[in-house]
Amino acid sequence: MMAVTKETVIERLKTVNGPDFTGNIVDLGMVSEIFIADGKVFFSITVPAARAQEMEPLRAAAERVVKAIPGVAGAIVALTAEKKGGGMEAPVPSRPAPRPAPAAPARPAQQAPASHSHGKRGVPGIEAIIAVASGKGGVGKSTTAVNLALGLAANGLKVGVLDADIYGPSMPRLLNIHGRPQTVDGKILKPMENYGLKVMSMGFLVDEETPMIWRGPMVMSALTQMLREVEWGPLDVLVVDMPPGTGDAQLTMAQQVPLAGAVIVSTPQDLALIDARKGLNMFKKVDVPLLGIVENMSYFLAPDTGKRYDIFGHGGARREAERLGVTFLGEVPLEMGIRESSDAGTPVVVSKPESAEAKIYRDIAAKVWDRVNEERGAAEAAVPSIVFE
Repeated sequence: MMAVTKETVIERLKTVNGPDFTGNIVDLGMVSEIFIADGKVFFSITVPAARAQEMEPLRAAAERVVKAIPGVAGAIVALTAEKKGGGMEAPVPSRPAPRPAPAAPARPAQQAPASHSHGKRGVPGIEAIIAVASGKGGVGKSTTAVNLALGLAANGLKVGVLDADIYGPSMPRLLNIHGRPQTVDGKILKPMENYGLKVMSMGFLVDEETPMIWRGPMVMSALTQMLREVEWGPLDVLVVDMPPGTGDAQLTMAQQVPLAGAVIVSTPQDLALIDARKGLNMFKKVDVPLLGIVENMSYFLAPDTGKRYDIFGHGGARREAERLGVTFLGEVPLEMGIRESSDAGTPVVVSKPESAEAKIYRDIAAKVWDRVNEERGAAEAAVPSIVFE
């Protein structure tokens, strides 16, 4: 296979006209840094935010010319929002956005497979895949996911982390990992590593400040590659930091990946719990076991007096778990050290392993793993045995 160079890609992209045929996308400064790994080409195109929806043909044209280059095995091209510089400040005359094609009818919930792993292709070497999800953003899902993963590792398991939050990847910062992933034998990506975890994230492929404007199929294509075209090696468990919410990406991920179960993260207040219920119901509809609920930012202990304050209320997630018959996994306090260590890329489970907060995460990890084994046992017991006499 011929080696693909950035120069070749740039030359081909110069044949793609910019918005309203005002020059080509390279000379207009619309093309980001180009990343090439194993013949796969990754880059983004900066477009005016107000016209992002109508720029899909431009993105498709760029993807098409790059895929036509000899030696290119695939391309992932994203639309990103307008940023200062690059010749995009001047408003571009708007045109009517094309009417979207009718959406395909959703599959009825009652047609979900009887088993949560039935018909789903597993990932070689990975024994169990756990999703960490939330009904909304801002509840500390990613911080919980990374400390849960580190807690599982501290409890003796081989652990990986897939940062499936395409729009806001957090793992590079949370785990203090920099650089681009390498390839193994020129075929698949090698995961990045730190603190004993194997990690893959879109944050390794695009700049931290690059906003992503991707449609559902593009998101799923990227997630599939990060899941199945990575040399994870033998892992006891892969923790997937899911995107917040319950949209198409989350639903498709839950339907296509053989999840051992899902952990829901919520804060105590009613507004967050309303959204958490949506996440719980989504996993129920696709027959994914619910491993339990974590109440994050559960309470605050004043460092000077030790007095407890229930800033966001308290106990809402526990009551919701009891109401739904779901395991309550634990309460994580609103603690400055957790925030500081996360921002510094040294999560509390590894930076302060003897702290009370680290113990909470390790206890949650132990409960999660117990629930995974319970679900495995239940699934095995449900399989009929055939005895020849």
